[in-house]
Amino acid sequence: MAEDCKVPLLKNKYYEGCPGCKVDQDKMLQRGLPIRQLVSVWIVVLCTALPISSLFPFLYFMIKDFHIAKREEDIGSYAGYVGASFMLGRALTSVLWGIVADRYGRKPVIIIGTAVVVIFNTLFGLSVNFWMAVITRFLLGSLNGLLGPIKAYSCEIFRDEYQALGLSTVSTAWGIGLIIGPAMGGFLAQPADKFPNIFSKESIFGRFPYFLPCLCISVFALVVTIATFWLPETLHMHGDDNASPDASIDALESASCLSSSQLKQEGSSKKSLLKNWPLMSSIIVYCVFSLHDMAYTEIFSLWAVSQRKYGGLSYSTETVGEILAITGFSLLVFQSTLYPCVERILGPIMVARISGVLSIPILTSYPYIAMLSGVTGLILINCASAVKNVLSISIITGTFILQNKAVDQNQRGAANGISMTVVSLFKAVGPAGGGALFSWAQKRQNAAFLPGNHSVFFVLNVIEAIAILMTFKPFLSTT
Repeated sequence: MAEDCKVPLLKNKYYEGCPGCKVDQDKMLQRGLPIRQLVSVWIVVLCTALPISSLFPFLYFMIKDFHIAKREEDIGSYAGYVGASFMLGRALTSVLWGIVADRYGRKPVIIIGTAVVVIFNTLFGLSVNFWMAVITRFLLGSLNGLLGPIKAYSCEIFRDEYQALGLSTVSTAWGIGLIIGPAMGGFLAQPADKFPNIFSKESIFGRFPYFLPCLCISVFALVVTIATFWLPETLHMHGDDNASPDASIDALESASCLSSSQLKQEGSSKKSLLKNWPLMSSIIVYCVFSLHDMAYTEIFSLWAVSQRKYGGLSYSTETVGEILAITGFSLLVFQSTLYPCVERILGPIMVARISGVLSIPILTSYPYIAMLSGVTGLILINCASAVKNVLSISIITGTFILQNKAVDQNQRGAANGISMTVVSLFKAVGPAGGGALFSWAQKRQNAAFLPGNHSVFFVLNVIEAIAILMTFKPFLSTT
């Protein structure tokens, strides 16, 4: 019987006019590295990731200009609310966008998502008060639902041997967007002050000092939106019941090799994603790691620009931009060259564990790096930032792989929608909690236990340690 299962019963059947079947046929004929598909996924994810954190380097100054904070120590709290509004919006709509992607296709959701960046990211740059900033960020998050579907798309557009590379491309572009975005924000914010010979105080960029970085990202998003019209659709649409691989012959062959108990177990998991523990456990682990990463992303920029009397680095937004640009380049090199090899050797779970453990001593060193000045401090913070973000994105890539392997194609959009909903709630807590934690820490510089920013990075390490423990059995399941 075991031998029979290795022999295909029938050849794959392809339906005329089905976009998913056409993609499957193209994959059968595909030879070599799928460069075009990798670039397509990369630019789409980069487009949606850039606006998420591009505001962090200048958010401190933006809140200050709104004159809503009564004390300088309260700026971090208001900054956290603006950062959290995006994730709150995304949490409320991600499952809906996942269902839409499973019903009508991945491509429409991708096109809408990139178009939303063009509109609402531009409006955010033109914000004249705190509430306009919060509302535009909330709408940007709630109407941009492409991140879940693009992960499903990455599993479907690549052959099996390139799926890890495809998901690595998603997390790499995501990670680079979360780094290059702040770099752009740092370089381009307040251009009338930095480049008075080019931008006058009376120009639109002088009256709206944070509009230029948002405009540049929106122009890039407009180009990506136009390009997405040429993306192939990967969802199977067979006319009779929008069938996906469950209706195909190869799914029938796989089913014939299962025992009746396995069939019953598989059928029940397909009926309810919430009962699919391999999926749900990987989502929860992903959420805890993401909570840590989002809080870290906001705290790092706030810490870097805050004054040295509060334990910060007193860097300008331009210097923060330079640090994040170097970090982004390091991330690109590692994820595109080394990660696929490391993942094949160690597996996604072991990579996540090792990366999490190594992140703890790096974060512990940050308050001590702040005691240094000059070139030495700058070199150390560049190295620490690069290594920390490489480790973080390796963890996220591993959880992407686990989530998408836990479900079939016809549930992949909804599964990633659930993932985005839950993780967005955690990421909404991240900036808000991170900003509040940062403000609290600045008020206790002379505390006997974990003074100042030592307490900030200690809390981040506790969250990281909890996430590492959750990667072990019996919590995390892969079967």
